[in-house]
Amino acid sequence: MTTNDGTARAGAPADPRGGTATARWRRRAGAALAAAGLALVALSPAKARADGEAGAAPLAPGTEGTTAADFRRIVREAKDRVFPATVFVKCITESAEEGKKEGAEVSGSGVLITADGQFLTNWHVVDDAREVRCLLADGRAYRAKILGTDKDTDLALGRLEAPAGAPPFPFASLGDSEALVEGDFVMAMGAPWGMSRSVSIGIVACTRRYLPGTSEYSLWIQTDASISPGNSGGPLVNTKGEIVGINARGTSGGGDLGFAIPATTVRMIVDQVRAHGKVRWTWTGLRLLPLRDFERNTYFDGTEGVVVAGTDPDSPARKAGLEPQDRLLSVDGRPLTALTIEDLPAVERTLGTLALDKPAALKVRRGEQALDVTLVPREKGAVEGEELACARWDLSFKTINQFEHPQLYFHRKVGVFVFGVKSPGNASSAGIRRGDILLKVGKTEVTTLEEAKAAHAASLERLAKEPRIVLTILRNGLLRQVVLDINRDYERE
Repeated sequence: MTTNDGTARAGAPADPRGGTATARWRRRAGAALAAAGLALVALSPAKARADGEAGAAPLAPGTEGTTAADFRRIVREAKDRVFPATVFVKCITESAEEGKKEGAEVSGSGVLITADGQFLTNWHVVDDAREVRCLLADGRAYRAKILGTDKDTDLALGRLEAPAGAPPFPFASLGDSEALVEGDFVMAMGAPWGMSRSVSIGIVACTRRYLPGTSEYSLWIQTDASISPGNSGGPLVNTKGEIVGINARGTSGGGDLGFAIPATTVRMIVDQVRAHGKVRWTWTGLRLLPLRDFERNTYFDGTEGVVVAGTDPDSPARKAGLEPQDRLLSVDGRPLTALTIEDLPAVERTLGTLALDKPAALKVRRGEQALDVTLVPREKGAVEGEELACARWDLSFKTINQFEHPQLYFHRKVGVFVFGVKSPGNASSAGIRRGDILLKVGKTEVTTLEEAKAAHAASLERLAKEPRIVLTILRNGLLRQVVLDINRDYERE
């Protein structure tokens, strides 16, 4: 059997590929060293004894004449390049999901990528944050400003708010995630479970992992380096001391299933945020299938193109006349091919970075017919609605967003819906439910959060004379009228 870092224990069983577990360790260590441009060095017994007396790493059983010191040195040096740049991130967030404004403290990780204090973390770490604080390895602490976020890739870029004249910050460089292969050694750094700083080591388990629902524009790096809650936003580091990914997902109890956002994706997001303060994805409304889909058991002839599964209502793709079963071959001369599901994010990324509001030329095959189709993509815009808490009503509203709430968007393209219901509270007593779409307050139509806020304020002004309000709502496509009695103050009880 082997330990977590791959070194062999005494009495190791034979490797089915030939040799002992020690031989297996030597192969793994040799691969890591080769990736760093080095190799295991054979030493004379005298030299090995000298290294041992000097404090070098002990030899693994059965490896007399060979030392693991070089590998341990490489790991230590790689860690030393990035560990000082790893930051512990604490946020005070504010949410209205339970029907009222509630603050909470959440923690995660980040990594500095510039000497002036720019750092990377996850969108889900800083989402809804009204205050962000960062702790550095040397004990310094700073407030931070978030420069931009992208929910679609779960990335955020921030900057430490350092005083004028502060010394440069330690930072790490982005590496080449495309160069990773399964079996490469990597380290996951961050602040697991709110413990300010930690590092774990493992290997790359998969370089191109597709996770349904979270892989629209990017695949994931899967690793068995421990990624626990709190590691989110920290760096995944190769043996050269480069950031090859940003940790984002893992099993709730730690373990051998961790996922990081590749550095290739990170670079693109950072460039966009620095240029625009956000990521300007374009939207076509295309829903796509690979040519070979094992999960759906659907297979198409040929090895070129990507299949249209459908188009969203009122989308550029539907206006352009694209139909299910069409095969897209290229856009503006760039090939579009998704042989398997792992190829879909690259196609979506190509479509998502088309020029805004400018015609894009598509080559399409419909049956035996070749077509030229012009499609004008539009900006995707926000992928999450804004929130509003209405205290005396004991509920909160949120803007309907076609990407976050497609079922509600089907019934009403513009409007607000009940996001949270406080219990006990006036809204819950009236039978109002999460997901109800608000149409009117009394006789006043409501389509925006501003209008809902104004209606709430007006009801409080008339509270003494009119403690009951009639709300017109849409629930599962059916109109309802609900009487909301706000005479009772649950907050004071």
